[in-house]
Amino acid sequence: MIFSLHVIDGPYSKQSNLSALRFCEAALIKGHRIKRVFFSGDGVLSGTDLAVTPQDEVDLYKAWQSVATDHQIELVVCVSACLRRGVLNVTEAERYEKQNHNLSDAFVLSGLGQLVEAGLESDRLITFGG
Repeated sequence: MIFSLHVIDGPYSKQSNLSALRFCEAALIKGHRIKRVFFSGDGVLSGTDLAVTPQDEVDLYKAWQSVATDHQIELVVCVSACLRRGVLNVTEAERYEKQNHNLSDAFVLSGLGQLVEAGLESDRLITFGG
């Protein structure tokens, strides 16, 4: 089965971000495919490259990057949600004349069309959070 995930909540604000990661890992172990993980709302904070997780907590930032790299899963963050929250790639930082960018290389900045496409090309689109 092909799944796509929609993650709305931030990495440590609620359980749903971790639940999405655990679902992704479990589905992969069972032989399913994850087409795309789309982050919107505070979920886009998962893509920052500047956060530091305390040593006694699960590092969700690195965990998302690892699962994406290990299984060739596309991690997409919503551009409008990113702009509101100060999560920028190089292109957007230059466009808005910001001195720095902080979007991890494991994430792609794009629009809601990517969420719609994921839903159309997957057997199930599952939303975590909201």
